[in-house]
Amino acid sequence: MTPHARNRRLVLQGTAAAASAAALGLPGLAFGQEKPIKLGFVSPLTGPYALFGETDRYMVGKVSALLASSITTGGKTFPVEILVRDSQSNPNKAAELAGNLILKDKVQLMLPSCTSETINPVADQCELNGVPCLSTVQPWQSYFFSRGGKPDKPFEWTYHFFWGLEDIIAGFVAMWGTVPTNKKIGFLFERSTDGEAWANKEFGFPPAVTKAGYSFVTPPFFQPLTADFSPQIAEFKKAGVDIIAGITLPQDLKTFMAQCRQQGFKPKIVTVGKALLFPSAVEAMGDLGEGMSSEVWWTPTFPFKSSLTGETSAKIAADYEAASKKQWTQPLGYSHALWEVAIDVLKRSGKPHDPKAVRDAIRATDLTTVVGPVNWKGGPVANVGKTPVLGGQWVKGQKFKYELAIVDNSTAKIVPVAAKLKTL
Repeated sequence: MTPHARNRRLVLQGTAAAASAAALGLPGLAFGQEKPIKLGFVSPLTGPYALFGETDRYMVGKVSALLASSITTGGKTFPVEILVRDSQSNPNKAAELAGNLILKDKVQLMLPSCTSETINPVADQCELNGVPCLSTVQPWQSYFFSRGGKPDKPFEWTYHFFWGLEDIIAGFVAMWGTVPTNKKIGFLFERSTDGEAWANKEFGFPPAVTKAGYSFVTPPFFQPLTADFSPQIAEFKKAGVDIIAGITLPQDLKTFMAQCRQQGFKPKIVTVGKALLFPSAVEAMGDLGEGMSSEVWWTPTFPFKSSLTGETSAKIAADYEAASKKQWTQPLGYSHALWEVAIDVLKRSGKPHDPKAVRDAIRATDLTTVVGPVNWKGGPVANVGKTPVLGGQWVKGQKFKYELAIVDNSTAKIVPVAAKLKTL
């Protein structure tokens, strides 16, 4: 089945189910009386960032079934159409898709998810055209500052919830402080919006780790999907670093670690963002995967329940594993939470076809989701609501080859620490 056919099928799941419900004479389903609410959902379903969107088709299917009876707001009942689009992990494609969803499909709310390569260009199109936009799964600094945002001049139409670099840096430093090292870091930064944010000399890793008593070396940024990390490894060996940190694609970290082994470089700790979020990516590294450490956005042990279904995080993860025959993955929690917030916003808007009403409902959000409380009150900037992040390490598992153990909760005490960080 082609991506276009899959996307069409996902849209039809919701509308066909709604039509079936109406045919059965269920109450409150006079769909012909109201215009549909159109939701544009843009995600990297294919391409190098596809692991981030791996759970999105599954969640769209669940939401389509859940919304078979539509959304009621302002005393009226509206059918809902979810228009799924694949950004192909390409910023230009994401911008093109967003433009079409806005100008041709006339969506009422845009929902881009996962990585700056998809979110930023979609959000920019929404800001330009006055369309409400909700997004998640990207550190807030690369969402806000990389798009030209200024604290004293926030965006009007685009809103985001996720953690920030200040949280992940604090967690990484806390993890590293539990084991003996020479406190020398080798930074591995990809050439991307996220890489530039993580390396930023004002709000990124360099000033924060220096303040914490660490020294570091930063080789030139590398192009994603590169084949040779010899220059970086040579610089790390020369500096004698014990810790590797940074942000890379899973494929790039696998290549880097394999070449480290070939060239006799053995760091004590490898804590890399983005690359180590996914169990399949860690498994693909073979025995090199054991002991890798990473940020943790969400796990089945999170204490929060879904505002849509009342299900626990553990139940949501178990259902996904049963349906997909795959291990749960962190984006699942945020894929679920994005829909929680979107549906809550539409129900409170009163006028889902009025962009200002939808935008105002976003601003007034105060909702506890499976990833924690989401609101835009008291955030670091007006367009950002912060959520918690923890530190974890991949260890040999019982049910799966590798499982993620929480080793640091210094920035959020919502989940207890399950183990201590161990060196490689």
